[in-house]
Amino acid sequence: MINEINKCIEVLKSGGIILYPTDTVWGIGCDATNEEAVKKIYELKQREDSKSMIVIVGNDAMLQKHLKDVPDLAWDIIDLATKPTTIIYPNATQLAKNVVANDGSVGIRLVKEGFANQLVQKFGKPIVSTSANTSGKSTPNNFSEITNEIKSSVDYVVNATFDKGNHQPSSILKLGLKGEIEVLRK
Repeated sequence: MINEINKCIEVLKSGGIILYPTDTVWGIGCDATNEEAVKKIYELKQREDSKSMIVIVGNDAMLQKHLKDVPDLAWDIIDLATKPTTIIYPNATQLAKNVVANDGSVGIRLVKEGFANQLVQKFGKPIVSTSANTSGKSTPNNFSEITNEIKSSVDYVVNATFDKGNHQPSSILKLGLKGEIEVLRK
């Protein structure tokens, strides 16, 4: 596994994009602080850049570094969630501007275990985590469902043996400035 992580980090540092297993589905990723790398993912996914992408972090400090404020409610959700949960926070900071929504918000998931956690921890910066499909197509639940178009368009593909079967996308919750919660995906 360490070999795979090192290869991914080499690609991420050079502004490339990777295809990797996350704590949910297989994702297309890049350095979430690199605007040019993020642009490559929008082009690969054939997606409008007005639709922001999810970012993963590996620990509390990384989460706090990229938000002006983490509401107490978010910590409760992170602690109590029984499945991977992405939270859309207001007031993102120190991320590529094209990964942040027009209203300044960003979807961040704190990954607690597995390959993606080890990768983002060792990389030391947030990584984009968007599903491995083109815009409008269904999300692949495992590696074998990812199209050859996607596989051949990234700079590095993590070994498929890390695929542990069928996966589901994360829940998505949006937090408002006054503590309100909106469930966008269960």
